[in-house]
Amino acid sequence: MSPSANSATGPGPRFAVVGVPGNRRVTLFQDAVRAAGLPPARVVPWLDVLRGEAVFRPGETVRMDSPGEDTEVERLLRAVDDPTRVEGTALWYARFTAAVRAVARTATASGATLLDGPGDVAVLFDKRLCHALLDGSGVPVPASPTSGAAAPVLCDWADVRDRMAALGMPRVFVKLAHGSSASGVLAVETAGPGRIRATTSVDRDPTGRLFNSLRVRRCTTEREIAAIVDALAPDGLHVERWLPKATQRGRAADLRVVVVAGRATHAVVRTSRSPMTNLHLGGERGSLDDIRAAVETAGGSWAEALAVCERAAACFPDTLCVGVDLLPTAGWRRFAVGEVNAFGDLLPRLTGLPGSGAEGLDTYAAQVAAVLNRARNHRANATA
Repeated sequence: MSPSANSATGPGPRFAVVGVPGNRRVTLFQDAVRAAGLPPARVVPWLDVLRGEAVFRPGETVRMDSPGEDTEVERLLRAVDDPTRVEGTALWYARFTAAVRAVARTATASGATLLDGPGDVAVLFDKRLCHALLDGSGVPVPASPTSGAAAPVLCDWADVRDRMAALGMPRVFVKLAHGSSASGVLAVETAGPGRIRATTSVDRDPTGRLFNSLRVRRCTTEREIAAIVDALAPDGLHVERWLPKATQRGRAADLRVVVVAGRATHAVVRTSRSPMTNLHLGGERGSLDDIRAAVETAGGSWAEALAVCERAAACFPDTLCVGVDLLPTAGWRRFAVGEVNAFGDLLPRLTGLPGSGAEGLDTYAAQVAAVLNRARNHRANATA
């Protein structure tokens, strides 16, 4: 990949980014566009999309980014006044996917090109559909009783507990079907009758409302766990077997691997003393070199680990970039995909993997370079 527009014959692409003006994601993408010698990307606010006011121009290359970190956008999507509230994700999903389809219709009618397929986005933001697609494509994933559109709907904690017992799953992750950033996640483990606990970042106030917290805590009574799960259930639940993760220096470890244009370009190790490794919940970056060495020492293949991520990304052919959560199982020999994220590229200052073609580029510059390469190849084929 080359970050320079000057390496191609003819003018480079003109970008439009649908995002939150001034947000760090938009800023980092603008930096990458500028570094490539291209005109600044035109920012189309999500607020304009939601109000039916978005406009695209012929020939633009349209990138959609996260609508998060904007209180008004959050209110319009979830109908909540406090963005830390957990509830409302089913409404968020319905309204957000409708907004994405509106972007696609307007952009296509204007003669613009999309970097994110609306059908892909709809699956990426439904963990049940995403799990089924990955599983059906041969991508290793944790076992799940909620995988796919035809799976039984779990209506409350009693349903979750019954499915755990019936399928012999004493340890599971309970997730919101349309959640992100560990919102509403509980890592539940049982050890015989009456012995149950859950790890979560969800706080429940005296009125029963749920809030996201930056503090990971333990729930040690079934009554408390049931109250949280019952409150989450109306928005849709996804349950997965809790795979025992490999560890690095005594901490649970997994990886976020960014795949751009079909190639695994960036990877970061996330470690934690809790089951949730998200960096905003206190997770820390680990050593990628140590991970690669552990995999090879165990007789595994680092190349195959990256190939698993590329196979997961291939399930979303109309989307330029995804972030894959790769779970190394204990022993470092096998890997499974926990999630695939539409907006999983926010990894500031992280440069590309050796041999990826994105060496020296951050995740945003790699995407700009991929679009430039695609345009160059298109022109070459047109003149051949």
